[in-house]
Order: sequence, then structure tokens, then C-alpha cells
Amino acid sequence: MAVLRRLNPHSTLNNDTGFSTTGVVNGARFINRDGTFNLRKQGTPFWNRFSLYYTMINLPLWKFISLILVFFLGVNLLYTGIYWLMGPGQFTGMLSHSRWGIFKEMYFFSTETFTTVGYGRVNPVGDGANMISAIEAMSGFLSFALVTGLMYGRFARPRAHLNFSDHAIIAPYRDGNALMFRFVCYKDHHSLTDVTVMVNLAMMVQENGIPTYKYYSLNLERSKIESLPMNWTVVHPIDDKSPLIGLTQEDLEAADVEVYVLVKGFNDIYSNTVQQRTSYTFREIRSNRKFVPMYQETVHGTILELHKLNESVEPVAAVAEIPLTKDA
Repeated sequence: MAVLRRLNPHSTLNNDTGFSTTGVVNGARFINRDGTFNLRKQGTPFWNRFSLYYTMINLPLWKFISLILVFFLGVNLLYTGIYWLMGPGQFTGMLSHSRWGIFKEMYFFSTETFTTVGYGRVNPVGDGANMISAIEAMSGFLSFALVTGLMYGRFARPRAHLNFSDHAIIAPYRDGNALMFRFVCYKDHHSLTDVTVMVNLAMMVQENGIPTYKYYSLNLERSKIESLPMNWTVVHPIDDKSPLIGLTQEDLEAADVEVYVLVKGFNDIYSNTVQQRTSYTFREIRSNRKFVPMYQETVHGTILELHKLNESVEPVAAVAEIPLTKDA
């Protein structure tokens, strides 16, 4: 496209984004909607790259609980197998005489030792069984210490708790158009303060006939607010300083456009600074739309309707001034 073969001389080119000019495959997003990077690292052993703590902290809750249960069952089966190889003569207090009954008593003895409960009916009497049970007891309280730390880390980890609109839109704005998206803190009693937003745009342009990715810092109508009790509609005016000026929906696709979003703020509940990322690809940018207001006034106060975060409608006119609302 002719419009992609030249750079807008008035737009702000950002050479300090941390992104490579050649590291993106056409059509593949670089930042996922959940804020993680769509990136794989190679060239060094897996265990040097793997972070157990990061993996456990970020596992879905059902996977985390399942992994703990599997570990508990598995480690006790391991110790039970060792006790089984030593034989029932290493223990006293067993009531069962069948092989399956002895195995069960050894397994439950293992769980009692691992959790340091120690009911006391079955006891090790041999040196080997005493040694293994001592090691199991030590591994048990160390394991519970690790699990307790991971559970606390998952529970108390500072988060922004933001939901972003599924789509960015190009909407009528003043005498022209603007790129807009919005987000909201969806948790009750979580109110971010000193909130800032940074928006960068990646697009492929032609330089000397070679496709090259360029990164631009998008000027925003407002990049910082004092507090975020409601939703915030972020607005980038598409004027003569914008790299998006004159681009059609087909141009956005040809340029493999992706909009990177970073939101930072102070969360009073965690008493810590939090941040959250997301991105919008050209497939997630809709033209000639307007967001539906998310709030309504009642005699008891303002109601923020979170289910309307993604609602937008086609504007009546192609270019119209958007009235000010309580959206930030």
C-alpha cells in the first residue's frame, strides 16, 4: 500500500521500546491479551530457562490444587514402596495379614508420617524403617512449608485486576476520529490511584523496499489520572501527528498493526504499585464505532455496569463530536 511506504514525518517514532524491528512474524501478535509475551526462548538448556516459582504462582487454581494432590499421593506411594520392599517385619502394630491390607496400612502410616500426625498404632521398629520414616517426616514438613509459601504468594500477589475491552475502536472524535479502548478495575473496594497508561503502536513499513517494523509512541488525550473508581476510555486522536492518519482497515491489516498497552497504578489494598499489559491487533480494531456508556445514575449513587465494557454501536454520523461523560 502506498501509505505504508513512507513514515509520517510528524509522528513520534519510539526507538526505545525493547522490541526488535525483525522479531515479529507477520500476523502473529507479540503481546497476548492476558499481558504475557508471545515469545519462546531457545539456545540454552530448558532447566536454565525454567522458573518453578513463576510456574507455580501463575498456574490456574484448579491445576495448582490438582498438582498438590498428585504430589501428595505420589510421594506417599514412593515411601510406601520403600517400606514394602523392607517388609512388614520392620513395623509393629499391624492388624492386617493380607498383602493388600499390609500395603494399605503401610500407605496410611506413610501419610501419617509425612504430615507428622503420627497416630501411633503402627510404628517402625527396624533401623531401616526408622531411618526412612525420619527422612519422610523431614521431607513432609519441608514440603508443607513450600506449599504454604506458594499459597500465600498466590493469595497475596499484588494485581491490578483490570479488564480491557475486547476491541479497540476508531470512533468519531471532535473534528475527526480517534483510536479508543477502555478498561475498568472489576474488584469491589479495589481503587487504583496515580494511574498512568502508555500506548505504543507497531506497524510494518517499507524502507528501501524492505519490510521493517517501526514502533511509535501514541499521543493520548490523557495519559494519567489521579484515581480510577470507574472505567477509563483511553483516546488517541488521529491527527496529522498520528501514524494512523489516512489508514483504512485494509491498510491496518497490510501493515500488521498491533497496539501495545501498559497500565500502571497504585493499589491501596496491596499498598503496592501494580501493572497490567494487553494488546490489540488489527483484527481487534473496529472502525466507525462508539462505546456505550457503562454507568447509570440512581438516587442511591452511581452504578457501574461491568457487563457493558465491550458494548459499542455504530455512530449516527461518520464524524461527530463525542460528548463528555463520566468515563475517565
